[in-house]
Amino acid sequence: MKKLWRLFLAFARVGVMTFGGGYAMIPILEREIVDRHGWASNEELMDYYAVGQCTPGVIAVNTATFIGYKTAGIPGGIAATLGVIFPSVVIITLIAGVLTHFADIPAVQSAFAAIRVCVCVLIFNAVLKLWKGAVKDKGALLLFLVVFVLSIFLDISPVFYVILCALAGILFTRWGVRGK
Repeated sequence: MKKLWRLFLAFARVGVMTFGGGYAMIPILEREIVDRHGWASNEELMDYYAVGQCTPGVIAVNTATFIGYKTAGIPGGIAATLGVIFPSVVIITLIAGVLTHFADIPAVQSAFAAIRVCVCVLIFNAVLKLWKGAVKDKGALLLFLVVFVLSIFLDISPVFYVILCALAGILFTRWGVRGK
């Protein structure tokens, strides 16, 4: 029961500190899950995050479920999931009650604009961390460039890119491209 409570509290801390969505939570998740508790390595966290990105639902919830399940089975998955969503439910409920009365105030609008800028920085930092963990060889760099260019010019579902990269990774391993 202690482990479930620790999972709930750890993911509640992640949930309360995550502003800006799934990408912005990567540094917080890394600090809490990898550094503080050791429930996953950096590579495992990025793998869970990648799978969470590809599966239906919110990335934060999917990642919490994966890590909770890995740590303590189904009860762990439930505890981590409830932990990560609990702060959002409380905060959104409180904000919804007062936001409609204050949304038109210029200071509130300016605060939200500034928060968006901060979120962009957090997302950029997350991208840099993902880059360092993912682009380790020529094959990964090639995949990055291909997906980057395709995503600029084509309006295709991200699932297509994930499947394309998974297949390319398998082929690269078979052809000996990985690790060079």
